[in-house]
Amino acid sequence: MDFVLNREYSRRDDIHEIFGGQQQGGISTPNSHPYVFLFTGGPGTAYGYEDRWIDEDCFTYTGEGQVGDMEFVRGNRAIRDHLQNGKALLLFETTGKGGPVVFRGQFFCQSWEYFQGPDVEDNLRRSIRFHLIRLGTDRSGGRRNGSATAPNASKSFAELRGKALAVGTEPLNSDSKVASRNYYERSDLVREYVLARANGICELTGRPAPFFRKDGSPYLEVHHTRMVSDEGPDHPLYVGAIHPAVHREIHYGINGEQLNQELLQKIARIETALAESVDDGVG
Repeated sequence: MDFVLNREYSRRDDIHEIFGGQQQGGISTPNSHPYVFLFTGGPGTAYGYEDRWIDEDCFTYTGEGQVGDMEFVRGNRAIRDHLQNGKALLLFETTGKGGPVVFRGQFFCQSWEYFQGPDVEDNLRRSIRFHLIRLGTDRSGGRRNGSATAPNASKSFAELRGKALAVGTEPLNSDSKVASRNYYERSDLVREYVLARANGICELTGRPAPFFRKDGSPYLEVHHTRMVSDEGPDHPLYVGAIHPAVHREIHYGINGEQLNQELLQKIARIETALAESVDDGVG
């Protein structure tokens, strides 16, 4: 199902009955679906769970673990590694015990930091704070519909690929004050690489770009196969450069899901071939 921003849902009926996952706690990780469900709000503030907006893009989310230092296991690891695992982070805000939850959007884990806070036994412990960026708002130069400017000609393909693959690794320990800025820099790196990888040819259909931009570069659009939004960084295994008409069909056509899966499989083959060429010393 498609969750609608700011709409209320039943956590039990609309989330766990459909997707599974843990029904208690703030982080739910269903095994058979590409989602990690996050829940914020409630009485957790007394135990060091101080989730809040840093700016209009960045939301800080406290990891799980009631007693002792928080570690990167279970739900905390699922948040940190969501890109590598092809999982989308979906955030819901609780409205009270037994009440509905409100969908606040899909997020990307840009970075994280440790901080000192109390546990449920009021002992000071090391806690984890994630810096989550909400997807769907383009503040990177007015690009829309997954389009992007041409790849930077000063960078080699190998350099573009290396930087884009680094984006797909786990987020680093960093300061929340720079999370939004770093997020958009990472997004640009992925876009540049995927367009360079396609080289003007739709990665799904093999069709050439329908026209050229004013700078002479072929026009293709960047599509995220496992995200509800085409804004933001992702692992290159889950992002493709495709013909704009095909892009619309994936989002709105009756065969959209099938096309999306075909694209995912073709990207995997492309990246496997590129990895093998690097191993063989080619490229």
